[in-house]
Amino acid sequence: MEPKNITRVSEFLLLGLSEEPELQPLIFGLFLSMYLVTVLGNLLLILAVSSDPHLHMPMYFFLSHLSFVDICFTSTTIPKMLLNTQTQSKVITYEGCITQMYFFTLFAGLDDFLLTVMAYDRFVAICHPLHYTVIMHPRLCGLLVLVSWIMCILISLLHSLLVLRLSFCTDLEIPHFFCELNQMIQLACSDTFVNNLVIYFAAVLLGGGSLTGILYSYSRIVSCIYAMSSAQGKYKAYSTCVSHLSVVSLFYCTIIGVYLSSAVTHSSQSSATASVMYTVVTPMLNPFIYSLRNKDINGALKKFFGITDNKRTIFLRLKVPLISWL
Repeated sequence: MEPKNITRVSEFLLLGLSEEPELQPLIFGLFLSMYLVTVLGNLLLILAVSSDPHLHMPMYFFLSHLSFVDICFTSTTIPKMLLNTQTQSKVITYEGCITQMYFFTLFAGLDDFLLTVMAYDRFVAICHPLHYTVIMHPRLCGLLVLVSWIMCILISLLHSLLVLRLSFCTDLEIPHFFCELNQMIQLACSDTFVNNLVIYFAAVLLGGGSLTGILYSYSRIVSCIYAMSSAQGKYKAYSTCVSHLSVVSLFYCTIIGVYLSSAVTHSSQSSATASVMYTVVTPMLNPFIYSLRNKDINGALKKFFGITDNKRTIFLRLKVPLISWL
């Protein structure tokens, strides 16, 4: 029997990562912990950058925006998943699904664009250090972030409007823990040629363009580092890129891995499980990667929590009795 077309859809069903009842408490606890760590870690990074005047530089300006986007990125999907797991409900409204898809596409694109902008910032800092402050002035930094927001808003809006014109079948089960664009298109009964064309065009032009920009920036960075005569200068230049290169590798490798695994296994469930890497794990690890070996951020965090002031207070308290004794 052919599935019947529906002109008006009121809700979808999110199947989640597993339908096993005994696994639901484990999934809820695990994702709640990862979400709290993600929000707290990225929020601390934003507070550290904003509270320390020494970190008011282009690199940390872009990093604070990346942290904000990562918070929004995970908040688009995880709270709804936690709510459905806790209430044992799989329902999400049609309007809620479209909204979730829009913001997920928006913040995923912003992640991509900001990583590209940060790669350009590292290229200018290492290859043109004497002109860095002239090239990366605050107006250009703000303009790069603004253009990234505008482009991602327009792209996400286009995808959402194209999905709104689709009619769906009676099978409204989404084998995912959020409303993913490709999964929604696969549920449609109407012609999806335009939707798929726009997806491929956006992936090649924007995703491929961003990756090309990152690779070009780092190819120039590597050539500049090899041209340096000082070993200390090479190490310093390399250390400023390690964190960003780690985040870029984690972001792109997990996304490529998700789509390769789905293409090989043809299993939506395995694709949903693999997508946890770039939707949850990557935003959670970003603050740790950037602060692990960064003395500036570690120092700003200590100042924010008053650790440095406490040490000075203890030192002064010990010093006064010593002087009076002498």
